[in-house]
Amino acid sequence: MIVVLQNSAGEKNLDNVVAYLEAKGFITHIVRGAEKTIVGAVGDKSRLMDMSLEAMSGVEKVIPILAPYKLASREFKPQDTVIRAGNVTIGSKEIIVMAGPCAVESKEQMLESARLVKKAGAKILRGGAFKPRSSPYSFQGLEKEGLEYLALARQETGLPVITEIMDPQHLDLVAHYADILQIGARNMQNFSLLKQAAGYGKPLLLKRGLSATIEEWILAAEYILSAGNPQVILCERGIRTFETYTRNTLDLSAVPVIKHLTHLPVVVDPSHGTGKWRWVQPMSQAAIAAGADGLIIEVHPNPGEALCDGPQSLAPDKFEQLMLNVNNVARAVGRKLKQPSLSLKQRKIS
Repeated sequence: MIVVLQNSAGEKNLDNVVAYLEAKGFITHIVRGAEKTIVGAVGDKSRLMDMSLEAMSGVEKVIPILAPYKLASREFKPQDTVIRAGNVTIGSKEIIVMAGPCAVESKEQMLESARLVKKAGAKILRGGAFKPRSSPYSFQGLEKEGLEYLALARQETGLPVITEIMDPQHLDLVAHYADILQIGARNMQNFSLLKQAAGYGKPLLLKRGLSATIEEWILAAEYILSAGNPQVILCERGIRTFETYTRNTLDLSAVPVIKHLTHLPVVVDPSHGTGKWRWVQPMSQAAIAAGADGLIIEVHPNPGEALCDGPQSLAPDKFEQLMLNVNNVARAVGRKLKQPSLSLKQRKIS
């Protein structure tokens, strides 16, 4: 439920409400808005009578939250959540592009990737050090060595790093190197991992599961929020349907639905959503038009030699073109994107 305090309610009244709720076994979350202060209370409502709360000094009204997710709901927090990673904010007016190779393959490959995505306008560097692969014989990642190469790339370019965490036993290691922890689609409902990862206090990007409903996806985010970490980014990366032409079916309708139901930022992964580089650019443009706060794109210096997901990775020139086109869409819908390098424009002019 939500307890809305009167404008005139002071800190003493707020403390009294929180103390009362916690004495009844509720977990409380205070949200201070520009005009109102509210207290979100999560627990067994049967242990409490709303009228007793409404009679307390400073309380304006009590609003039940009907959705199964509480802390993620717009009812709990009407304002959009904005998340900071390094000097980058996700969920504000600016569109944020996370880009880089699917897997870290070598120091040279990672540094080259970081330089080219930054030049094109990406704000966050992606790269997998631990790789969850369908086949046990596929490249599984460089693990700690890969994390070290990501750190070197961040040191040179200044780009914050996002990388995937697969196993709770790797949390200390990955959290030491990464600015954002990514929870992959296969682990969306690994609730033990979600709760443990939340405890590190870093932003978490939560990818939608292969066959997860929107409600199941938000409830997975609720595990992170209820563990005390409000820094959750939702990522639509395609779901499994009967269609086989693309790798997955990219559900762009989820973007406005998520923005309506929750206050959390949402980004779209068209690389995994389609599985083919040819469709990454148009789906990126569509994602921004639908209201996404950002994109996560696979870019490789030489996709034909990639050890992982080469067919869906963009070559440098195609990524530059994508950034130009996405920038045009962003401006059309009242958003903004850092201006990409002029190299492609200059080549076209010449």
